[in-house]
Amino acid sequence: MGQNKSKARRYSLLLVLAAFIWGTAFVAQSMGMDHIGPCTFNATRSFIGSVALLPVIWFFSRRKKAEGTGKPEKKEFWLLDKALLAGGAACGLMLSGGSLLQQMGLTSTTAGKAGFLTSLYIVLVPVLGVFLGRRAGFKVWIGVAVALVGAYLLSGDISGEGFSVAAGDLLVILSAVFFSFHILVIDRFSPKVDGVMLSCVQFFVAGAVSLVFALIFEKPTFAQLLPAWGPLLYTGVLSSGVAYTLQIVGQQNVDPTVASLLMSLESVFAALSGWVVLGQPLSLRETMGCILVFGAVVLAQLPEKRKDG
Repeated sequence: MGQNKSKARRYSLLLVLAAFIWGTAFVAQSMGMDHIGPCTFNATRSFIGSVALLPVIWFFSRRKKAEGTGKPEKKEFWLLDKALLAGGAACGLMLSGGSLLQQMGLTSTTAGKAGFLTSLYIVLVPVLGVFLGRRAGFKVWIGVAVALVGAYLLSGDISGEGFSVAAGDLLVILSAVFFSFHILVIDRFSPKVDGVMLSCVQFFVAGAVSLVFALIFEKPTFAQLLPAWGPLLYTGVLSSGVAYTLQIVGQQNVDPTVASLLMSLESVFAALSGWVVLGQPLSLRETMGCILVFGAVVLAQLPEKRKDG
């Protein structure tokens, strides 16, 4: 029993590390925007993430062959291949939509606010799940209301007459919707295919979609990419390749509810790194909004009490 708890703690640390990488990546994304456009940045980091996962796929493939589990029948292989391509395409489309909106939002909002507004996907997922026949508990709906108040404090301009939402904040909120659908699509396809291969395909598709927009609207050149090599490598290799692999490995031995809560810490790391690295402190009102959004995230992940029959 003690060994199981110790093992669970080790894998929980992997998820916290993934959340740290994702949270600090908001700073890298913001810094990268000083040199290239959002579509170019997203296309490059996605392709880097896809390539970074190839050695991981090779390693796991070698291990499966060594264990005698890496040679499926031909019929099963082609079925797996079709599911992989379909799932990767669907995940890539949702990921590209969310990433592009988030990246464009970062041109006019802070890394900390973007991190907390993006974390709204953890509340949106159970809400969208209702339309797929999944019932959300009472605590989830309370979490939705609290999160909306938090988002209001984070992004709403209440200094003048009326209410308005900053363009960058609105884009990040919309990206959270895409990330919510992305999670639901992964939930559908991940049991059917290899998780690392699915990530590799989705990053390639996301990169291809972003590249089309980049060529149309931004006309990037190789010379423009050179000054942004640091943020691109950090977000491509670490945020995409390493962090998603840590998530896949970590969730193998951690309860899904606990895993979601641990990964939601990316919003806290985003705010802290934006403050320390970029000098983007949050106002008292924005801090209260962060607390409410994070509280809603925690509330939405708490398991419902089972009634004894």
